Amino acid sequence: MIRLGVNIDHVATVRQARRAAEPDPAAAAVLALLGGADGITVHLREDRRHIQDRDVRLLRQLVTSRLNLEMAAADEIVAIACEVKPDEATLVPEKRQELTTEGGLDVVANEAAVARAVRALKGAGIEVSLFLDPDVRQIEVAKVLGVQAVEIHTGRYAEARGAAVARELEALRSAAAFAKEQGLHVHMGHGLNYNNVQAVARIPGVEELNIGHSIIARAVLVGMERAVREMKEAMGWA
Repeated sequence: MIRLGVNIDHVATVRQARRAAEPDPAAAAVLALLGGADGITVHLREDRRHIQDRDVRLLRQLVTSRLNLEMAAADEIVAIACEVKPDEATLVPEKRQELTTEGGLDVVANEAAVARAVRALKGAGIEVSLFLDPDVRQIEVAKVLGVQAVEIHTGRYAEARGAAVARELEALRSAAAFAKEQGLHVHMGHGLNYNNVQAVARIPGVEELNIGHSIIARAVLVGMERAVREMKEAMGWA
């Protein structure tokens, strides 16, 4: 069955709005795991807008299943990852002005910097994934760089309407099939919610979905454990 990684960044977003001690992402992680999450995902941004260094270190102690650290290929963040040793590091693009990650990492244009980060992370015994658009060329370079996995960006699918939905879903299917042919593990994420997730969960070869905003939004209303259970049901676990 496909794993569900729950991204808890926006629990920290609420906390940082007041520079307060609550809500604590660590507590949210425990509840998400109790609700059936297969792992926890957090993004330690260079500007520390939500998740803080302390959160990552504490989560490493608490998460005994799978901790996925999303991060830019920046020396400072790579050094923290090599110290903390998450189970997986997912390299993503990062812009200070963006509200959320707006697209896949361009490894074709940034191959040298990404390669340096990949070498350091793999040297620390960390599995490495690259967050990529559903683009064959990007996946080819990921294979050359020696990463274990790619996370395919589902944002265009999530935002598509009408006939575009089928086109974007086919692009995801094709990218997943190509990545599997290259011997890469296939993950997907971004913009997935309770209404659009099932079609993605059915794509052959997909091993993991990373979902954050929609789960946290529902958790505000119904609680974290229930929100995670309902997402797993939407994925087809029921």
